[in-house]
Amino acid sequence: MRLDISHLHASLGGARVLRDLTLSLDGANFIGLIGPNGVGKTTLIRAIAGLIPFEGSVMLDGTEIATIAPRTRAKQIAYLAQGAESHWPLSVERLVALGRLPHLEPFRKPQPADAAAIARAMTLADVDTMRARDVLTLSGGERARVLLARALAVEAPLLLVDEPVAALDPYHQLGVMEGLVAYARVGRMVVAVLHDLSLAARYCDRLVMLNDGMVFADGPPAAVLTPEALREVYRVDAEIVGEGRAMTVRPTAQMMT
Repeated sequence: MRLDISHLHASLGGARVLRDLTLSLDGANFIGLIGPNGVGKTTLIRAIAGLIPFEGSVMLDGTEIATIAPRTRAKQIAYLAQGAESHWPLSVERLVALGRLPHLEPFRKPQPADAAAIARAMTLADVDTMRARDVLTLSGGERARVLLARALAVEAPLLLVDEPVAALDPYHQLGVMEGLVAYARVGRMVVAVLHDLSLAARYCDRLVMLNDGMVFADGPPAAVLTPEALREVYRVDAEIVGEGRAMTVRPTAQMMT
């Protein structure tokens, strides 16, 4: 899987959000999109998913996403929006099964491969024990995990997720991050918008820090999350403690403007 973004411009409500953004991503990696509020993280993944108009080029394995047939694109790219909701009185298992729709031919019943994908997705999102429950009876955090499982069930080569752990308690935050790592390790690419810098540092293979609609820094977590970058982009002084999966970012003071 290779994703090439060239000279991308996108606007929201008449305001320019992404400015001449160029980025190349490849391989089976868990990639974190980080940066302060309003720098274009959500706009970027929505552009990659083909959900908003933009200027420039977004290519998936050498093909412009705009030229990929919708059904084919739905198999290749799975997307979970921030704060996604479900308003249907479905069981957890039936809602997760909707993730297999791009793979079903008209009038064809789900196959054993679909059932296996649904089971894998529910395990990764830690919702397999609630498969028979009505989604409308679940807590907000439980629903968030079920909707993540629906996206995982697509088993798309590219998974885009916007704030997948925002509504979760610490226990389930760690579980979801482990699940996304496992999803990437079988040959897929995960691109996640994340605000928790410590979780991003511990679990992501690569971080892309955005600022003012452009790529400010790109690389391994230790190379991106430096005190200098945090000071310039986030306007905070911070301590970086530990290495690898033990890495923690501790903001210590706001920078005065």
